[in-house]
Formats: sequence, structure tokens, C-alpha cells
Amino acid sequence: MSGHTTLASAGTAAKRKEARTVILSSYLGSTIEFYDFLLYATAAAVAFPKVFFAGTDEWVGVVAAYATFAAGYVARPLGGVIFGHFGDKVGRKGMLIISMAMMGIASTLIGLIPGAGVIGPWGAVILVLLRVCQGIAVGGEWGGAALMALEHSDPKRRGFAASFVNAGAPTGAVLGTVVMGIFSALPQDAFLAWGWRVPFLLSFVLLIVGMFVRLRVSESPIFAEAVAKEEAQGAKRKIPLLDVLRRPKALIMIMFAGAAGFGLQVVLPTFSVTYAVSKGAPQQGVLYAFAGASAISIIFVLLGGRLSDRLGRRPVMIAGLALFIAYLFPMFGMLGSGNVALVFVAFTVALILHSSLYGPLAAFVSEQFGTTSRYTGAAVGYQLATLIGAGFTPGIVAGLYKDSGQDILPVVVFLSVMALVSIVFIALTRESKNNDLTTVR
Repeated sequence: MSGHTTLASAGTAAKRKEARTVILSSYLGSTIEFYDFLLYATAAAVAFPKVFFAGTDEWVGVVAAYATFAAGYVARPLGGVIFGHFGDKVGRKGMLIISMAMMGIASTLIGLIPGAGVIGPWGAVILVLLRVCQGIAVGGEWGGAALMALEHSDPKRRGFAASFVNAGAPTGAVLGTVVMGIFSALPQDAFLAWGWRVPFLLSFVLLIVGMFVRLRVSESPIFAEAVAKEEAQGAKRKIPLLDVLRRPKALIMIMFAGAAGFGLQVVLPTFSVTYAVSKGAPQQGVLYAFAGASAISIIFVLLGGRLSDRLGRRPVMIAGLALFIAYLFPMFGMLGSGNVALVFVAFTVALILHSSLYGPLAAFVSEQFGTTSRYTGAAVGYQLATLIGAGFTPGIVAGLYKDSGQDILPVVVFLSVMALVSIVFIALTRESKNNDLTTVR
């Protein structure tokens, strides 16, 4: 008996060690991916309007830069479909390696695009094409990373495990904003000529680190077991996307349930940064304020995931959105103060409230689908939510602000309505924290 007990304990310890390695890998990989993806958001706020849209009105250039930013979000569902299909057919690990390579190369190339003064409008065209590549890559990355963490973890701690993937977003934002902030201290001419490019070129270094980590993890045991079971039964493998579309309710519900979280998230490093700088706060100080707030929010993303393991995904997410609605007017009041300390407080509180939604979101989305279509369902649903929630939001709010004579009220109303829509859809979606992930349906 003691021998069997020892073997069982050793097996359990090995599984826990492997789970920790996978969660760390998902966190680091997500950090690198979102460093690349969200670095673009910061650059769109402080550099692209002057580099690729020189000669236009200030806010016209901002709106145009945000339009190129939106291209990445348009491409993310396509990435979810492509990588989801092969992730459900071939396996999670291989798709994560390919998506990371694609993101790293596209981001590095963005740092090499000549500005409008050299190649005219072709710079913006190339920028959009590479942004699309970024979108496809991150569309495939998130689903695989979330599922690897989820499917390796203890069923009672799935929300906490999957939250590490979403914690990679603020971590990547910290890295990207700090690096961009360092170079924004250069004289304006030097920053616009070459300073903004260096953070993108550093993506190649991060790519090498990420590849080293990714190659060391094992395939998802739940996925491997499901495939083996289907093969043993002689069952014909389904096309994952068709399987998801046969029951579209889950896809539609999570798409609208998650939309506001992405809308609120993306407004902070884009429009809010531009708004704070336009009201007199120093650009570098605003970037550092956002980076500091993002660093603090990392722990709250993890706490949000852990809290959802205890209380359920829905109550935690709804509470976060409701509080964010109440906070919008005070937030913009502090952002418009011209005081960096108040700007830091504004970003910090906003991101803490947002974490209540963002922490449980990875588990909430992934738990809605069966094993052999989970990568496709989770990736496509999540990325559609990012498209409708975040893809066009910076451009919309900048346009509302410009067309209203720089009145913040239309922006607050737009974001509030978006949050209310998500609250309704979260409330209508079934609670998922106790779902059996081994179910193949």
C-alpha cells in the first residue's frame, strides 16, 4: 500500500509541477504577445499620427492612427478561426509556437517601416498589413495559452490558473509603455525619427526568449485524452468551426458579454493617454503613470480569477463593470487635471475595477465549449468580443470627442452603454465554474 501511495504522490507532484510550468509559460508567452500588440496602441497615441499621417489636423491624425490600430482587431477573429481549427485538430502547443513567431516578426518589421516623409502613404499601407499579421497572431495565441493553463490545472482553481494568461496583458502593457516612455524622453524630432522604433525592434529579443519557454511544455492532457478516446471509438473527427456554429448561442453570448471589457481596456492606453496629454500633463509622465497602474493591476487580475473560483464568474464580472460605469466621470476628471499624480490614480482605480472583469474572463469564455472544439470556440468568441468591443472604440471615442467640440460627455455615455450591454449578456450566460472540461460535445 505504501508503495502505491508513494507512486500516487509522486504522480500528483509531477502533475502539479507540470501545471506550474505550463501556467508560467502561458503567462510569459501572453506577456510577450501583448507587449507587441499593445505597444502599437501606445505608439498610435504618441507617434503614428505625426510619422505616418503628417500634415493633417492633430485629432484627424489621431483618428487615422486609431483606424490602423483597429485593423489588428478585425484580423483577430480570423486568427482565432485558423489557429483554433488546427489547435483542435493537431494540438495546442504547436499553434502557440507558430503564433508567437508570427507576432515577433511582424512587430520587428513595424519598427523598420519608413515614414510618410520617405515613402508617402505607402508607410501607412505597410503599417496596416503588419498590424493585420499581429492581429492574426494574437487571435491564435490567446486561445491556446488560455486552454493550456485551463486544461492542465486543478478543476477548483481553473479561474485562477487561466487568469495568468490575461495577467500577461497588463504585464505586456507595463513593458511596452515603460520602454516607449524611456524613448519618449528624447527630443521630439529624435523620438519621431527613430526613438519610437526601438521598442518594436526589441520584439525580436523577446521572441527568442518566448520560443525557449514555449518549446519546453507538454501538450494538454485533456486534449490528448479526448483525441485518443475518439480514435478508440472510431469516431470521425468533426470540423471544429462547424461544430461551434451548430450551437451559436454560446458564441454570441460570450461575444457581447466580453465586449465592454475590451472597450474599456483599450480606451486607457489610447484615447485616455492622448486626452491626458492634451490637457497639459507631460507625455512621459502619463506613460509612466499608465505603466505603474498596469503593474499594480496584475495582482488584481489574478485575484479576480481566484475570487471567481469561489463566488462564480458572473457575479465578479458584473460587479466590476457596474463599478466602472460609476467611475467614468471621476476618471476623466482626474485624467484632465494636468496633474501626473492624479492621472496615475485615475489609471490605477480604472484598471483595478477592470480586473474584476478581466481576471475571470479567460475561464468564463473557455468553459463554454467542449474539448475538441474548445480552442476554436474560445478563440473565435473571445476575438469577436475584442473586435466589437475594442477594434473601433478608440476611433469612435476620439471622433465623438472631436465632433462634440472636445466634450467628454458623449465618450462617457458611449462607454456606459457598452458596459450595460455586456452586463446583460453576462447575466444571461450560464455560470461555468463547475463545468466538466473532459466532456466532448
